[in-house]
Amino acid sequence: MTIQEMKQLMQERGYTYAQIADLSGVPLGTVQKIFNGETKGLRYDILTALEGIFKEPMAVMESCAAYGEEKKPGMYTIEDYRALPEEQRVELIDGYFYDMAAPTTFHQLIAGEVYRQIANYIIDQGGACTPFISPIDVQLDNDEKTMIQPDVIIVCKPDQIERRNIMGAPDFVLEVISPGTKRRDHVVKLFKYEQAGVREYWIVDPYKKRVLVYFFQREASPVIYPIDADIPVNIYEGKLTIKFQQIAKWGEQED
Repeated sequence: MTIQEMKQLMQERGYTYAQIADLSGVPLGTVQKIFNGETKGLRYDILTALEGIFKEPMAVMESCAAYGEEKKPGMYTIEDYRALPEEQRVELIDGYFYDMAAPTTFHQLIAGEVYRQIANYIIDQGGACTPFISPIDVQLDNDEKTMIQPDVIIVCKPDQIERRNIMGAPDFVLEVISPGTKRRDHVVKLFKYEQAGVREYWIVDPYKKRVLVYFFQREASPVIYPIDADIPVNIYEGKLTIKFQQIAKWGEQED
């Protein structure tokens, strides 16, 4: 893949230099020089790292037989998703299956604590919104090609809540990064959530000890907080603040 082809894909998908640097491991300054045409010779390892971001599809390429009926990549539907064994944890995004590894204990502590604080606030305030914690199916695009399982969501429209899943975009989504989901959470889901109409998206990175907050109604770039901060929830105009101090303490025990 040429740099020009990567630049074209970068524009089509709305990637930033910072996202490319974070996902590839290539220093930000180097990424900027490469895509601005300031670097002529490109080392093979750097080229390979960059290509890994842009190659399609960014799904786990398992044998088609692993997902039951054999179909071409990108052609799987919610019917195929529902036909899978219950113990097989996957997400369906644009017709591709993405494997989901079992979460770590710290991953679950983060999701559980954030959910607890959100639920307590909504109950105390008598709010109309409803929080959910994974596993919860979200039919994000109201179509047959995407069914995801975010870690924590808030849904403010009661008619979106169906017996089997949530229909359409939640108002708030939080994902906790795992080693195998970094690229998916930062790129694939970021794009999908924004396009679907999610108002606010948090990415908790326990490895870099930070939280990225995207509030799509205001700006495209995230606000970055340390993982021990008090972080305001924008859809509640900052009246709800998630306190991460206890989460940070649990993280210290993991180190």
